[in-house]
Amino acid sequence: MFFQNIYELLIGGIGLDKSIRIITNNSLVKDKYEKDSNIELVDGKYIDVLKSARNMVHKGAKLITHPLMGSIKPNETPYRSIVVLEGTSLDIESLAIIESSIATAEKFQIDNKVPLWNENILEDFRFVDLKLLESALDSITK
Repeated sequence: MFFQNIYELLIGGIGLDKSIRIITNNSLVKDKYEKDSNIELVDGKYIDVLKSARNMVHKGAKLITHPLMGSIKPNETPYRSIVVLEGTSLDIESLAIIESSIATAEKFQIDNKVPLWNENILEDFRFVDLKLLESALDSITK
């Protein structure tokens, strides 16, 4: 269902326009996409990005990328980028996905906190998050 909705958006050719918003706490993502897209830079942790996305969903945004995409667990990386399509009515499916993602991330955070990574490892995590986002955007805009 979620991916069927994305497919319907792809058919419509949404492209990277001002109705797309990227919510991120990753400076590499901000630097790369701030000229072409609406960027919401979250000054916070992984969970804060998810909560910011939830707030946008409550205002009518629809999730375009899954909040837990990739194989990196929420307690392993401090970075997350999520793409939403701004809208005006509550999308129940997006709300269910973001709420479930927040619950999952909180469970991981309780079980095992994010390690205090050194700057080289943090840079690697920023890069991985950027590449996941690039891949998702490539799929969306083609």
